Amino acid sequence: MTSTDRQQKRWILYAFSMGCSGHQTPGCYAHPADKSIFHNKLSYWTDTAKLLEAGKFDGIFLADVWGGYDVYTKSLAPALATGSQFPVIDPLMTISAMAAVTKHLSFGITATTSYEHPYALARRFSTLDHLTNGRVGWNVVTGYLDSAARQFGAKNQEKHAKRYEIAHEYMDVVYKLWESSWADDAVKHDISKPLYTDPERVKEINHKGEYYEVPGPHICEPSLQRTPVIFQAGSSGPGLAFAGKHAEVIFIAAHAPQVAKSRVDGARKAAAEAGRDPANLRVLALLLPIVAKTDEEAEAKHKEYLSTMSEEGALALFGGWTGIDLSGYAPDEELRNLPEGNAIKSAVEGFARADPTVGKWTKSEVAKQLKIGGLGPNIVGSAQTVADKLEAWVNEAGVDGFNFAYATSPGTFVDVIELLVPELQKRGHVWGDYPQQGAAPTNWPSAKHTTGPKGFGEEEQLGLTLREKLYGAGERRLPADHYGSKFRWHAGKPQPDLQN
Repeated sequence: MTSTDRQQKRWILYAFSMGCSGHQTPGCYAHPADKSIFHNKLSYWTDTAKLLEAGKFDGIFLADVWGGYDVYTKSLAPALATGSQFPVIDPLMTISAMAAVTKHLSFGITATTSYEHPYALARRFSTLDHLTNGRVGWNVVTGYLDSAARQFGAKNQEKHAKRYEIAHEYMDVVYKLWESSWADDAVKHDISKPLYTDPERVKEINHKGEYYEVPGPHICEPSLQRTPVIFQAGSSGPGLAFAGKHAEVIFIAAHAPQVAKSRVDGARKAAAEAGRDPANLRVLALLLPIVAKTDEEAEAKHKEYLSTMSEEGALALFGGWTGIDLSGYAPDEELRNLPEGNAIKSAVEGFARADPTVGKWTKSEVAKQLKIGGLGPNIVGSAQTVADKLEAWVNEAGVDGFNFAYATSPGTFVDVIELLVPELQKRGHVWGDYPQQGAAPTNWPSAKHTTGPKGFGEEEQLGLTLREKLYGAGERRLPADHYGSKFRWHAGKPQPDLQN
């Protein structure tokens, strides 16, 4: 794909959030404009959803963890004191409320393969896919915190490669439940017979693997997408192989376009090696835009944020993300002077390549890099300036869109919607409005009931599903070249052979 092709292709915009205060910007609860401290109030999420839909965002991407960030100082205290992704609520519980007040906004939801059985997870995502009319995606993670593993009875997580080995079998189980246990023509909803479901078109999956034994069938009838859109963020060898096989949307974090490009290229190569069209893989870059009416106002706002947000919180997050505890190093110690092979030296040299203007890389400088926007860069300026910089990311890194973190919520998203989105619309990068609603599928319940009040689900209206936003209207199911599509039980056909 040429740079011209990328510029003409519609950019995908997601808002990045989490069921906690601050998320990627630890300590932002102390800023007078921030409302993420109200993350445990339903109206926080419904108001966020309505704001993002008014701004024509594709969706909201919700992160999650099952443990606390207790590597830094070998204690949870810094994370607790600064509200750094702790406490955190279950993101799945927010989706139905947000879906109820929107029609078009999609939802990418993080859930781990390490701590929930695939039979249970399959039902939760099918339920959400039904209730949202197909606006759901699953960000598949294997976890990265030993503190989470301890809550489930283990001293530490499984080794990295082992977690992905288990995850591959996990995916087989959920694909079989979503795609193979109910035929496409199983549900009849025939009032005249009456017949709800043809029993001959629903079968057990009888999965017996190394890690799971699940007879099935799936407890939910098929939803619009069947399988939610698969998101993934792994960048390691096993993570890239997993993404190449399963992911439809890749989420990357890099502090410079040239670093991002290698990750984009690696992800597309992995998809090609898995027999898929690499152009169908969508890659979103994590960025935090700080937008104002002028460059000077934006720079002043950025400076204000730097003075407000928490270094201790940033170091707590760094410890969780990397497993590295910087608490034992002196405040003025140059971390690049550590011995070769030291993990801290390697991590800091990555920051230094992204920002060569920093003279001395101390733990305070590391915290400064992370305390606004986490592992993604800050893009600061007027709408015109930020749009120019985003164009450079699309052209140089080859990304398909952006996952926007926030400095304050909802302030960052308000600025993006009021200032940046109109500029991107003017340049033809994002849509001016959502496309028209999708056509009802052939097995969609029809309004055959002639008595009783109207409504109650009977007059439900469809927007585009999440997958249709990626691939086009009518493309609700896994693409034909996706690994999971081999499990599909087609109408009028026998159940696929699930032993191969």
